[in-house]
Amino acid sequence: MKPVTAEEIRAAMVNCSKGEAKRMTIPRDLAERPWDDLDFLGWRDPSGSDRGYLVTEYEGALAGLFLRCVPPTAAGRSVGRRTTVCSLCLTAHPGTGVTLMTAARRKNREDSVGIRICADLDCPLYLRGIKSPPQGGGMPETLTLEEKASRLRGSLEAFLAKV
Repeated sequence: MKPVTAEEIRAAMVNCSKGEAKRMTIPRDLAERPWDDLDFLGWRDPSGSDRGYLVTEYEGALAGLFLRCVPPTAAGRSVGRRTTVCSLCLTAHPGTGVTLMTAARRKNREDSVGIRICADLDCPLYLRGIKSPPQGGGMPETLTLEEKASRLRGSLEAFLAKV
């Protein structure tokens, strides 16, 4: 992914109002992000709220999503030792390492779609082995890094198409 600025991120948000985009908290460390290793930029709101954000290149343009993180008990599973797999990077996380995140649809904000994803939105870093989940969580695969990254981007594009 190519580096992006705070202004580009705010302008790219597709499923929230301009006011919500203006008020969202942008990471302060954009210049230090490992852009060459990112298929998307994802972060949680530092206020500890249930908000997350994801920005990626989609259909030749930058697209950003405002995400709501569903609490684990509300997502239909109990918090504990259960292991869940991220739908994007296929990393297994124990406990609350994977969460259900929902995005309001672009054309009908009363409707939303969901995806189970790494709670910290660091899927590209898990995929490349730069970051490791607690207790090893990676599954052995025979795919190349390029094939894994292509699979992640395909899953992300399918989710974006639903929004």
